Amino acid sequence: MSLDEFLPEFHFNEVHSALVAASPERTLAAAREVTASEMPVVRALMAVRRLGRDASHRGPVIDGMLHNGFVVLADRPDELVLGVAGRFWALDSGITRIAAEEFERFDAPDHAKAVMDFHVQPTPGGCLLSTETRIKATDGDARRSFGRYWRIIHPGSALIRRVWLRAVRRRAEQG
Repeated sequence: MSLDEFLPEFHFNEVHSALVAASPERTLAAAREVTASEMPVVRALMAVRRLGRDASHRGPVIDGMLHNGFVVLADRPDELVLGVAGRFWALDSGITRIAAEEFERFDAPDHAKAVMDFHVQPTPGGCLLSTETRIKATDGDARRSFGRYWRIIHPGSALIRRVWLRAVRRRAEQG
């Protein structure tokens, strides 16, 4: 699993998965193509995060993430890995724009790094689609700040991941 390549040690994480009755290739393509309009609850949660400002990207969610500071760390036939750095607990989302090549060595004080992936594994009749998010703080202050933030947002984050997987499954199975 390539998350180990980019963030083998982490302080916080979550993992979710879903069985999809579609090929791994179609499923990963659907993960790249799904839009926020296919996930109204995600749009609502993100609007709360942005203090009511609707900044949702009109195209694929992944494209919006890349526009907002995420970088592609790996794009393989069985996995897409994105990374981001910042002070996520800040009201403005605190994203620090860095290049993919800088991700591994990024260690600015009072920041955190996060990776998330979509991974597909063939199964009889389709595939297992999983997503994992890992977060590592760069120092003790960041770990405490992110820990407080995580306690508040983790339920919403988990809901977003589950809704996202369902939207990908619907799109892939309708294929």
